[in-house]
Order: sequence, then C-alpha cells, then structure tokens
Amino acid sequence: MTQKKIAIIGECMIELSEKGDNIKRGFGGDTLNTAVYLARQVDEPQLRVDYVTALGTDSFSDQMIAAWQQEKVNTDLIQRLDNKMPGLYVIETDADGERTFWYWRSDAAARYWLDSPQSTEIAEQLSHYDYLYLSGISLAILPTSSREKLMTLLARCRANGGRVIFDNNYRPRLWADRVSAQAAYRAMLNCTDIAFLTLDDEHLLWGEQPLDDVIARTRQAGASEIVIKRGADSCLVAIGDAPLIEVPAVRLAKEKVIDTTAAGDSFSAGYLARRLTGASAEAAAQRGHLTASTVIQHRGAIIPAAVMPD
Repeated sequence: MTQKKIAIIGECMIELSEKGDNIKRGFGGDTLNTAVYLARQVDEPQLRVDYVTALGTDSFSDQMIAAWQQEKVNTDLIQRLDNKMPGLYVIETDADGERTFWYWRSDAAARYWLDSPQSTEIAEQLSHYDYLYLSGISLAILPTSSREKLMTLLARCRANGGRVIFDNNYRPRLWADRVSAQAAYRAMLNCTDIAFLTLDDEHLLWGEQPLDDVIARTRQAGASEIVIKRGADSCLVAIGDAPLIEVPAVRLAKEKVIDTTAAGDSFSAGYLARRLTGASAEAAAQRGHLTASTVIQHRGAIIPAAVMPD
C-alpha cells in the first residue's frame, strides 16, 4: 500500500472561554478541527495527515504541537517564528448562555507562513502532496501577496497530479470588504477540485441564490465535486454532470445536542476519511454525518477520542 499525504493549511488560536469568574484555556481553529478528526478516522499508512501553519516559540505553541502529535497529526511543516505568537480569542458567555467572540489575531504567526525564510522549501514539498485542504479562513488571514503565493502553490500541486479541497467558511469580519473576498474566492475556486459549501456562507458572500445556481456557479469555476453541508438536513453531493446525491443526516433528539461547535469541520473530516480512501460519495457523506452527530453530543470543538464512532 502506497501512503498518500494530505496537508491541511490554516490557523489555530489560543482560546479563552469565560463564564462568570471562570476562565478555561484551550486551542481552536476550523482547519485544526478537521485535521484532528481526519487523523482519528484513517490509518496512517494509508493517509498521512499534516497540519501546516506558523506558530511562535512560546510555551502555548509548544503545547499545541505536543497535543497535535498525540493525535497523530504530522507537524514537520509547522514553522516556529521567533517574533510572533498564535492569535487569541475569548468566548464570553452571558447569563442567558449567549456567546460573544473577541479576537486578537491581526499579527498572528499564521499570517506569515508563506513569508518566512523556510516558506519556499515548504511550498516545494507541498506541491508534491496528494491533497491540499484549506478553508475561507485560511485565505482571509493572509496578506494579499501571500494569497497570491498560495494560489501559485495550489496550481503547482494540481499540475503535479494533486487535488485541492476547499471549505467556503466565509467570515465577513476577516475581509476588508465583500468585493475583495469575492475576488479571492473566485481565484480559490479556480484551483479547487472538491468544494465543501455551507449555504448560509454562500448567501452572505454572493447574495441569496437558488441552490441550482450555487452549484452551477461552483461547477463553472472548476470544482468537480461539490458537497453542500446543511446541518441537521440531508447533505447534497454533486459530482460532474451526474444527478445530485442526497444523503440524510443522523437524526438526534433535541436534548442530545449539547454543542454544535466544529459540526461542519468534523463532517468534512468524516467525508474525507472515507472519500480519500476509496469510498463512494454516498458512503463518505454517511460517515460525515455520523462524525458530526457524535461531535455535537459533547462539549468543545475536539471531543475525547474514546467517544469517536467506530
């Protein structure tokens, strides 16, 4: 068996969760969630999962890397920058349970992973990977010049036979304006083979449009496999010109849903765990639903490994 490699590109931040006088520290990031859940569901000899980002040389960064290595996520391509640190966000929870997020990330290390002295060599290695995965947040945190380098890397990887996977994950506050975000997404989709879409994010970015138009626009941009995540509803998969595949979600009683954090990230991981190791799109979507439905029955973005589905 020949081992294939996927690199998941993004940012992980220090998370402070505040409720009353209690503050809990952890780590969080959309692509990191996907990397961990993917690594948990594949055999390493079959698919190696790498995380690609930049961190500092501080103790928080040390703890992040140690935790990821415990999860069998490869960290060889993570850069450690002397003069930078990870971003930080605080979750403030009021008396009614409503959460507010506050971010400090404008100078986070992850913004500079394509601008360091090591970045040329890392990009060369990544251009020979079987799969590169990133999200809209992975794009948004980068300066324009770094985003252009990223597009060059993605094109080189595809020219070498690799495939690019993109989750739309649009966060308006990370972009200067919607027009610049649209331009970046167009460039990204031109380099994408498998696209994960959430309709709420699509409507925020492009304006509300019928489902068929969303699929047609994404297909026209170049994506050959489109997976539309719809939470507790069936997901939809469009592959080439084949009929749309609809795969029901796992139904849970309302009281079993504890925390929907990382539901979409874990769905993508479950889907890819099966799809990239030879399963059909339908079987992959079923695994995506199973993974997400397990995650939302527990608190936090990363649930204990012991409660993962078989």
